[in-house]
Amino acid sequence: MASKVKPWYKRKQVSQVKTDYAYHHTKHVVKQQTERKSSSKSVSQVQAQATEAMAEPAYTIPAFRQRTAEDTTTEEYQRVSTNVGKGLAVIQEELHRMRLATKAQVDSLAIQKEVKDMMAKRTDLLEEIPKMPDFLVALRPHTVWEKTPVKLFCTVQGNPRPIVKWYKGGVPVDPLSAPGKYKIESKYGVHSLIISRCVVSDTAEYSAVATNQHGTATSTAKVTVKRPAGSAESCQLGLVPHLTEIHPSKLEVTLLDRFPVSFGVEGGSISLVCTMVVVPDLPNVPPLAQWYRDDKMLKPGKLAEMSVCGGAARLTLPHLAKDDEGLYTLRIFTKDGTAEHSAYLFVSDAAPSAAGAPGAPMSVKAYDINSDYVLVAWKPPNTVNEAPITGYFVDRCEAGADTWVQCNDAPVKVCKYPVHGLSVGRSYHFRVRAVNSAGISRPSRKSDKVTALDPAESERLQVIKIQGKYDIVIKDDDLEGYVTIPGEPTDVHASEIFRSYVVLSWRPPSPRGRAPLWYVIEKCLAGTGAWQRINTAVKLHSPRYPVFDLQDGQKYQFRVYSVNMYGSSEASVPSEPIQKVDEDGTELPVGAPSAPGQVVATRNTKSSVFVQWEAPKHLKNLMGYYIDGRVVGSKEWFPCNHKPFKHTRFVVHGLIPGETYTFRVQAVNIFGLSEESQESSPIAVESALGKGVEYATPSAPYGITMLSCDGSSMTVAWKSPKHCGGSKVNAYYIDKRDADTLVWKEVNLAAITERVCTVDNLTEGVFYELKVQAGNMAGVGVPSAPSAPMKCEAWTMDEPGPAYDLSFSEIRSHSLVIQWKAPVYTGASAVSGYFVDMTKKGSSEFVTLNQEAVSHRYLQVTGLEEGETYVFRVRSVNANGVGKPSQLSEPVCAKALPGTTEIVAGVDEETGDIFLSLEACEICETSKFVWSKNYKPIGDCPRVSVTAKGRTSRLTFTNPDKDDLGRYSVVVTDTDGVSSSHTLTEDALNTMLELSYAIRHPIVPLKHGLNYEILEKGHVRFWLQAVKLSPSVSYRFIVNDKEVTSGEGHKISHDVASGVIQMTVDHFTRASEGTYTVQIHDGKAKTQSSLVLVGDVFKAALKEAEFQRKEHIRKQGPHFSEYLYFTVTDDCTVMLACKVANVKKETVFHWYKEDDEIVPESPPNVMSGACALPIPLFSRKDQGVYKATLSDDRGKDTSVFDISGQVFDDIINAIAQIAGASASDLVLQCTPEGIRLQCYMNYYTEEMKTVWKHKESKIASSEKMRIGGTAEMAWMQICDPSDKEKGHYSIEISDGVKTHTRTFDLSGQAYTDAYEEYLRLKAAAFAEKNRGRVVGGLPDVVTIMEEKSLSLTCTVWGEPTPEVTWFKNEQEVASTEHTKITFDGGKFASLVINKVTPEDSGKYSINVRNKYGGEFVEITVSVYRRGEQIPEPKMGHPKMATPAATPVATPVPPKSPAPPSKTPTPTPSKSQTPAPSMKSAASTPASTPVPKSPTPKSPTPTPPRSVKSPTPPRFMKSPTPPRK
Repeated sequence: MASKVKPWYKRKQVSQVKTDYAYHHTKHVVKQQTERKSSSKSVSQVQAQATEAMAEPAYTIPAFRQRTAEDTTTEEYQRVSTNVGKGLAVIQEELHRMRLATKAQVDSLAIQKEVKDMMAKRTDLLEEIPKMPDFLVALRPHTVWEKTPVKLFCTVQGNPRPIVKWYKGGVPVDPLSAPGKYKIESKYGVHSLIISRCVVSDTAEYSAVATNQHGTATSTAKVTVKRPAGSAESCQLGLVPHLTEIHPSKLEVTLLDRFPVSFGVEGGSISLVCTMVVVPDLPNVPPLAQWYRDDKMLKPGKLAEMSVCGGAARLTLPHLAKDDEGLYTLRIFTKDGTAEHSAYLFVSDAAPSAAGAPGAPMSVKAYDINSDYVLVAWKPPNTVNEAPITGYFVDRCEAGADTWVQCNDAPVKVCKYPVHGLSVGRSYHFRVRAVNSAGISRPSRKSDKVTALDPAESERLQVIKIQGKYDIVIKDDDLEGYVTIPGEPTDVHASEIFRSYVVLSWRPPSPRGRAPLWYVIEKCLAGTGAWQRINTAVKLHSPRYPVFDLQDGQKYQFRVYSVNMYGSSEASVPSEPIQKVDEDGTELPVGAPSAPGQVVATRNTKSSVFVQWEAPKHLKNLMGYYIDGRVVGSKEWFPCNHKPFKHTRFVVHGLIPGETYTFRVQAVNIFGLSEESQESSPIAVESALGKGVEYATPSAPYGITMLSCDGSSMTVAWKSPKHCGGSKVNAYYIDKRDADTLVWKEVNLAAITERVCTVDNLTEGVFYELKVQAGNMAGVGVPSAPSAPMKCEAWTMDEPGPAYDLSFSEIRSHSLVIQWKAPVYTGASAVSGYFVDMTKKGSSEFVTLNQEAVSHRYLQVTGLEEGETYVFRVRSVNANGVGKPSQLSEPVCAKALPGTTEIVAGVDEETGDIFLSLEACEICETSKFVWSKNYKPIGDCPRVSVTAKGRTSRLTFTNPDKDDLGRYSVVVTDTDGVSSSHTLTEDALNTMLELSYAIRHPIVPLKHGLNYEILEKGHVRFWLQAVKLSPSVSYRFIVNDKEVTSGEGHKISHDVASGVIQMTVDHFTRASEGTYTVQIHDGKAKTQSSLVLVGDVFKAALKEAEFQRKEHIRKQGPHFSEYLYFTVTDDCTVMLACKVANVKKETVFHWYKEDDEIVPESPPNVMSGACALPIPLFSRKDQGVYKATLSDDRGKDTSVFDISGQVFDDIINAIAQIAGASASDLVLQCTPEGIRLQCYMNYYTEEMKTVWKHKESKIASSEKMRIGGTAEMAWMQICDPSDKEKGHYSIEISDGVKTHTRTFDLSGQAYTDAYEEYLRLKAAAFAEKNRGRVVGGLPDVVTIMEEKSLSLTCTVWGEPTPEVTWFKNEQEVASTEHTKITFDGGKFASLVINKVTPEDSGKYSINVRNKYGGEFVEITVSVYRRGEQIPEPKMGHPKMATPAATPVATPVPPKSPAPPSKTPTPTPSKSQTPAPSMKSAASTPASTPVPKSPTPKSPTPTPPRSVKSPTPPRFMKSPTPPRK
């Protein structure tokens, strides 16, 4: 029995062409049989046959008797009852009895007749016109691989119909000579020869000879059968696995939906599913299925899950890695042999761990496994746009653990690495990471588990058979005897030599002994004999060891010792000299392979390309090839495969239909990737016409529906084939039959081009079935499935018939557009509209989408769910009601095609044409762009023109206006529904018309219009800037209607790069007032820009030009580069500063205030470039106009700075900022007048904005609350305090931006202590005020000649009146005639000595005292004789009387931002001189003690102003200085 394969036109998804063997093919391996059937059965026939064979005979209701719910309406029932009546029951009973008896024979006859009918030749009605044979489609040459089928076909016409015979190399082809080898077919003028499973001997020239009575015609073609490289390789590009054995099976298996070429991503998952029909279908006995990747059979596991159940074979890869990429083959064992299907799976790199990092390595495996050594190898990843790989890291992990340990410290550059230091008996996994300049890749898939064991142990076992029954195992230890010291190792050599390392290998010693053995390795430079041990820290158990530290270019020798517990063996024979690299530094063996040869790309399918190339000249242990591609015009390459491919031919899938690509290839080995090959020639992705049998003729039409019937004829329609077969469908043929018969009759002999046909000569009341075939240039395709039985009965209803030909376009995730054709039968009145109904697939509940009937034959459906499948129908409406619904549409999924684009409206930048354009995401060779307006085909219309180039079509409007508004749509034929639409609105059209006008009447676009700027020297520059200028630009300047050219006084120029056009006027005067215009011509574009420079605008420009001219002249001599401005230093000194330029040593600098020269302590140094004038203790008195002058023999410059108004306020604020930041906390100080709060700061002046507050209320200066300050502090005094003055006090210093606040809480114990101190000081001051004292009149020293009278008189004061006592040499003096004492009026005290003598010389003193105290004043009196020289006066030391109350020393203020005063705290003087007045005492600050001498100097405890604050100076400039 022949293999039952479902015909291609019955499949749910058409597979790739059969020549795409490396990626997508289906074949059958069939046992030799004596009979072969040439007919092909559909799946439905296979299922029906199997079901009938297994089922008991039973009555089956005929298809045309099964009625739907709509057919059983009351109206239909009455019509049937009237016409047929009771005779129908009799006919049904008779038919029932006949079918029970003849069912098996009828079914058999039906199958035979259908096959015979399909093979029958059509009768040519034009017999009267004789014609010799002519080949419409000639034979084409084919090149195929061994064990693949090939089909030669041709189309012949002639009258009478020619007879075609086939020849191979001139010898007739006899199908009976090799059963199953050849198959000859002839259908509707298309003749074919099929050669199954070609062998190399089938290479020959084949001929088709067509003969009739009028002549002979011959067509020949060469068939070449190639055998893949390597005799052991199988077909299918060397990837499909061998069939090693035939598994017996009694099941018939037919594959249905096959898994396509698939694409996955690392880390994801994918399932490959193939559905099938199994006869008999026994749940407990599924068919035997095997899965292969490339040429290796897969086993179920964690990485590959397999199942065969529910009519499907499934392979699930839950954790994808690039190791999984390859050709997957499903092999099902059937009754006839095997059924197979193969398709390629591509696995791309996951997102990199870092941008630009390489992809992960793959195929990690462990080799040469020993007790502590393993050689790990892998395949390198493809690098397309990433930086080259610089090395690899190898990681290991013990089985059962999750911790990975990096094995190599530095990246290894080759795809092998020896891992040593393993633990004996433990199992490990390995993985690899690639490294480049951008980072480290994701890790590869981990290797299979390996166990570190010594393979030499198993080699030391011998098995001896005794009597052919028993096995005796003997160890070499038993044969060696008792050995203590082992023998030396042998055959020391290098098994791996790379730039990074060398692997030493040797044979274990014999004998070796039973004790545990290890090895010691020594090396030396070749020929020197200077041996040194290299594995000092490692106890080596394996006969392998990697050596890493060898120098390049040096040759080494190695020897090995065997060591055990008893001792060491002799050294082995030294190895041959070994070096890592040769003298030229080239790695041994030489590294990466050479580049592959010529790359040739040929068409394959609408989304794939077949790429072949020549192998490199130097293979060097190739792992495979990487293929890269790129779109022509793009610089970005993309990988076509992600795992090295072993063969020199590859089919690149997943390409964009219609796009043009070029390809390159790189060879791969353990050293990395070769140089890229030369690029292939560009190739467009399109189907190769006729390349496969399945693409020669169109597929079957479908959806036959009746549109009208008049009782003798019926009008039917159908849908186009889903696949045109590679050429346009240009013919349809219809067959009909009575539903009760099996014989089909042709309806039309001449081809029908439309999909509507009226079938005539029918019998009323009879049920008919129809089928349709489509034809193209390759021939007539397979027929459609028979339609449902349709009764020939005249339609008389008033409602319209069904709409038909429902089609869909613009399918998106949430919307689509449905279109239909008007019903043929309109009913009693014209069709006025349509209703569209929708339901989800599988549901019968339809929802009407439009509440009111639409008059046009299209509808945009919105609000769909993405990915959901829907079914639609359309109902026509006329004045009499709603007609029959249309046939249900095909299910449509709300999902946009990948890469879908929309129509773009635009304006051509060169011509200014308004257009609509679409770039199709998919296209094929036969595709056409069909444009429509409001879903009516445009066709040849003078208002528009349509052009197409590649995948892009453009609809251009000739003269666009309002008549062109509407909805435009385009459909790309022979695709999977590529379409789009765009609504052209009036606003959009107007915008594009403006842009079109601008392009057709171009102007030079300007970034900046004509403008002017004043340059130095007073020159004026007029300029404008264009967006873009060409080198050929021309322009002219026009001033007051007169063209100006470049010459004296004017400089005109332009810069193409920046687009600037400019004119410089050297002499800008009052005559320059007017209008300035620039006219530009650049190719076809032109523009102009004007500037009106009159009135105030011109005056301002002229003033600025004159100023700049004067500035230029000023700067020729010494001048101020920066005019006067002020800064404030940390100690609050105001500095007037300026900067000067173009000075010399002779330049003189002067300062003035109000025209009075100021001579600073330090003369200004103009050569430093800056001068400054300090103004210490700044206050209101420093207001005025300051001036600085700079002069020498070249000229003079002046800068004026007016310190008044806002400038004065700015300076005060700057001082306040520094002073406020340096302010100390408030300090309490008691005085006789009251309690004083003091705030120390760097500098204080009353012009600063300071506010004193008591309990948040502002304090105004009064007799009660006095506010004042000194240069070092601000104070506030509470005179005669009381409890009302208790509370919280604060001072706020404002600098115009920030307020600095200091506080003091004068309440509680602080107030009590202060008040007591105040009372004490007040009493002391009162006593000091009223005590007795000498006001004045007494000298310190008196010199007098004898015999003279001496009068010592003074004024005294005191309240109450003091007592006065005189003393001489500390002895009280009594009033006598010689010494007379008087005290008049309580004010004047006198001591008069009459006629003084030398004895009167001495120290005299007066003591003035009352109850509050007193004062003691001394006078030294010297009496000299007549004639003596007047002696030098000797100053006495007056003895100060102790006052009644001693003032308290001023307390030292607390620490503050200002440093403490260097002046010591004053102490009272011993001198007791009465104060001149109370006013002076009252006005003395509390910190200043009352003076006790006639000329007191009050020391100041306040910090001096010269002390600097840490706050930096705030530099402030005055407003713009006046121009001089």
